[in-house]
Amino acid sequence: MLPLWSPADIQSRILAGEYLLVRHGRVLRISQQWLNDHPGGALAILHFVGRDAADEINGYHSDETLQRMRHFVVARVDEPWKPLLPPVMSGWVRRLDAEGKFEWHREADAETEHDPDAPSSQILLVKARQQCVQGPTADTITPPPSNLDPDTQLEHVRAYRALHDRIKQAGLYQTRYLTGYGPEILRYTLLATISAIAYQKAYFLTSALALGLLWHQVVFTVHDLGHCGVTHDYLKDRLIAIFLADLVGGVSVGWWCDNHNIHHLVTNHPSHDPDIQHLPFFAISPVFLRNLWSSYYKRILPFDAASALFITIQHKLFYIVMSLARFNLYRLSYEFLLLRAKRNWAFYTEVTCLVLFWSWYGTLLYSIGDRKTALAYLLISNVVPSPLHVQIVLSHFSRSTEDLGPQESFPHRQLRTTADVICPPSLAFIHGGLHLQVTHHLFPRLPRHNLLEASLLVKEYAKEQGLEYAEFGFIKGNSDVRGVLREVAKQVRIVKMVADANIEESIKGDVKH
Repeated sequence: MLPLWSPADIQSRILAGEYLLVRHGRVLRISQQWLNDHPGGALAILHFVGRDAADEINGYHSDETLQRMRHFVVARVDEPWKPLLPPVMSGWVRRLDAEGKFEWHREADAETEHDPDAPSSQILLVKARQQCVQGPTADTITPPPSNLDPDTQLEHVRAYRALHDRIKQAGLYQTRYLTGYGPEILRYTLLATISAIAYQKAYFLTSALALGLLWHQVVFTVHDLGHCGVTHDYLKDRLIAIFLADLVGGVSVGWWCDNHNIHHLVTNHPSHDPDIQHLPFFAISPVFLRNLWSSYYKRILPFDAASALFITIQHKLFYIVMSLARFNLYRLSYEFLLLRAKRNWAFYTEVTCLVLFWSWYGTLLYSIGDRKTALAYLLISNVVPSPLHVQIVLSHFSRSTEDLGPQESFPHRQLRTTADVICPPSLAFIHGGLHLQVTHHLFPRLPRHNLLEASLLVKEYAKEQGLEYAEFGFIKGNSDVRGVLREVAKQVRIVKMVADANIEESIKGDVKH
């Protein structure tokens, strides 16, 4: 018989350094070793310490993996569980000290905003002003007040789990290898063939165009594989993903998965979601003007002179920056592999494939023989996939960036922060499933070619639960995103005008004296 732990027991153990999560009334204790080795990354666990993570865990793991989790169970709790605030969300992490022991370290300060018109008190992280010899306290991991009705959130969860059962029973977790990925493989083969033949005949720009289109299409399958949504076997999906992402595309799938997992779990949180942390080029909320701390990048997101310059015209620069976004993927990929990646089989496989990528791609560029044409080939092949980057941000940039606290249920959070892009079935291959982000965020392992059918069930769920299912056309989505960017740019200009006026007033005052 498992012991019954009280909230005070859980709280004291977390403060003592244990990593405890709740799932279906059972307490899971994660060892430091498994935290380091977790395929989804340590942060994926740290963001749910002290919380009921049942829906996130169930959504991201296969039945076989879920069965193995019983070995982590150490106790039970009364349900429904009242969540605690994970220490990492208030700036606390555990690090090795000089003696080789794990101790609490405050990497950032938490600023709590109490807005009577908002459904919760928002917590944002900023640079730690001073180190604290003590660790977090009970107050630190106690969530701020929330106006979210716990009974309503619980009903959202119950209905979501019933929806998940319906999706499983409908067979929507079965991958459509022939009718789904058959056409994908034909497209990849056709584009690769066109690129190769055009190159051989010295139609270099045509070759670059076809290669760029190939990269654009391949990313969709890499996305599926990163979520274990193809073979549903981690090792198989990861190996295929490394081949397509690293060897064919030159981008680290290890970096992408590490980044993308966190995006899914803390979607649109200014301090925690790396997918909306784009300073100095973009800020989708005025809170980014406050030099926030990124719990993912482990650094300040400085709102400096460069940021102030770019942000004031970000709505005008949007498509220009997006056209060059692929070059940033190279930087982020290699920075991750160099500084943060675990030195395991996947790392060495990725490095090998990336060396091979730059060997064949570098040979293509060198063999052109003309520097200007080679530069054009480089730019065209890397700029052509840019609509993909526009597609990615449409689903989130115009959605809520508020932090509603750990009291918010998983389905409520995903529907609040995510939107779909409406497109006819005949053009779905251009969007690659990324136009159905609401359903994907609710069921991340669901095979891409079943998302449309599943989305009909999700719309029923949202309607029954009184939740918004946001969707818009591609043009409207672009307009909304640029509208958000324009509004933040306007606020930055106003802040600058006020600051300049204050400086001018101060100078006049000094002159009078």
